[in-house]
Amino acid sequence: MISIALAQASAAAGTPAEGWLVDPELVDPAYSQTTAGGAIQTGFPPPEPPPVMPEWLRSLIGALGDFLQWAAPVLKPLMWIAAGLLALFILYHLVPAFARWVDALPFRRKPAAAEDDSIGLVEAGAARSRLADADALAAEGRFAEAAHLLLYRSVEDIEGRRPGLVKPAMTSRDLAAARDVPGVARDAFSQIARAVEISLFGGRTIDAGAWQTCRTAYAELTVPQNWART
Repeated sequence: MISIALAQASAAAGTPAEGWLVDPELVDPAYSQTTAGGAIQTGFPPPEPPPVMPEWLRSLIGALGDFLQWAAPVLKPLMWIAAGLLALFILYHLVPAFARWVDALPFRRKPAAAEDDSIGLVEAGAARSRLADADALAAEGRFAEAAHLLLYRSVEDIEGRRPGLVKPAMTSRDLAAARDVPGVARDAFSQIARAVEISLFGGRTIDAGAWQTCRTAYAELTVPQNWART
């Protein structure tokens, strides 16, 4: 590079470049002096050595590899089993018919006695809560209002047990004749509906005896076993 620069300088000064030789005795000391300070880069630095893996990590990776190699014959069947279980899980949550079939399996159902007892306790508590307001009206001698309230509560019970059965345009007679309601529950509802209908449209009052009949009928309507068969 220095010789090229000197040649260019000579050419610029008008000195002929043909046959001009640079004296190495003059160039070498100048080159050495120029590069002695280390300010000029004359080569590429050596590449950084790769990071050294800790011995404990190397041992852990080696042990894991040995375990996978040892367990390889068992891992393949386990992977197929896991894939099958995942497929069943997806089917259960995305296909309602499959979910109902699984829920109907014997191991998914609680024992009948325990199920009936738990449902009976919950529904008995709900029935008592619903009867409380009607009993309060009856205690004041307002038997017609109490029976009418029981009729509304009966319709709510039917709707809760048979979703979609109660339609806005249905009358009490229509609901009492619905074949989707079990016979015992249908008869109990019919007694309440008949007493309210006679009171509202027949001009007859509901006395304590008629009220007690409605109350007993509502108790029959809320018994879980009376809804077991259609």
